[in-house]
Amino acid sequence: MPYTIDATGDRPDAVTDEGWVELGSRAELRELLGEPWPIVIDKVHDRLTDEDRDILARSPFCLLATSDGEGNCDVSPRGDTAGFTHVLGPGTLALPDRPGNRRGDSFHNILDNPRAGLLYLIPGGKEVLRVNGRARLLTDAPFFDAMSRDGRRPDLALVLEIDEIYLHCPQSLNRSGLWKPRSWQSS
Repeated sequence: MPYTIDATGDRPDAVTDEGWVELGSRAELRELLGEPWPIVIDKVHDRLTDEDRDILARSPFCLLATSDGEGNCDVSPRGDTAGFTHVLGPGTLALPDRPGNRRGDSFHNILDNPRAGLLYLIPGGKEVLRVNGRARLLTDAPFFDAMSRDGRRPDLALVLEIDEIYLHCPQSLNRSGLWKPRSWQSS
């Protein structure tokens, strides 16, 4: 719903930040969080492992995070049959574009800023695969045939050169009860 601005130039529904204590620095953040365990840092890699490939082969869903040249962010869901992400090599992935709402927010952002992140989930599973890298958009390539679905080649594909990839901590899935229907609120 659109909002209105009153005569003072304020939004009448604006939230006040009175009493809020904002974090001020990276040092303060590190003091609150503590140091990461070495295993957390050591698990980051820039080439696909067999475990990464297995997750990609089983995942029917990922989230694509991008931002435009001014830093405005977007997260867009991507889904298809399990294994829809095409592995081009040990450091390169391709996602076919399937017809959707035609907004193309992520694609507009990539044209301005190639940095992108992917987060893969497997329904019912505890794996969360995080991939960050540099994206580009292709309108054709020899591998488009391998990404065909129902006899239709994609018109567009996102290719991601991997900068870092790792298994993300599954605690958010555990806490949320995401895969436990009994924990879902009925509407």
